[in-house]
Amino acid sequence: MQRVTITLPGPLCDALDRHVTERRYDNRSEAVRDLLRTALRDAENDPSEAEAMGVLSYVYDHHTRDLASRLMHHHHDHHALSVTTSHVHLDHDTCLETAILRGPAAALRAYADGVLGQRGVMHGNLFLIPVEARSHAHDHGHGTAHHDHLHVKDSF
Repeated sequence: MQRVTITLPGPLCDALDRHVTERRYDNRSEAVRDLLRTALRDAENDPSEAEAMGVLSYVYDHHTRDLASRLMHHHHDHHALSVTTSHVHLDHDTCLETAILRGPAAALRAYADGVLGQRGVMHGNLFLIPVEARSHAHDHGHGTAHHDHLHVKDSF
């Protein structure tokens, strides 16, 4: 095994310690190994070319130098992936944004990485939902036929 040292802010370290206690790990290292394995396994099982919907939610400090401008430019540079975005002021310093995205899973993940990796973005997560578009008419039980809309697949 190799030793890796990381620095965590106090609240994140406290959350890790709670996770260790709640899941009954013997120590932090075992918990971090499991968390990393899960994250890496999920990333490897992501079919990058599959069409997906993504929900990207993140909290950021809008006082961080140039962050709002950098985020806006990132959004505009990837406008073809964006369906809609909502913005909520949590308090004087922090904002919550949620972006609904559509495109290849790899492009959505790259988009999210570009947002979540920004200095001043404190928390965030991308949730991917695989979809397929169907171009045939069918009834959803409401008495009306629909065309060209999304259907969620059972698994990724």
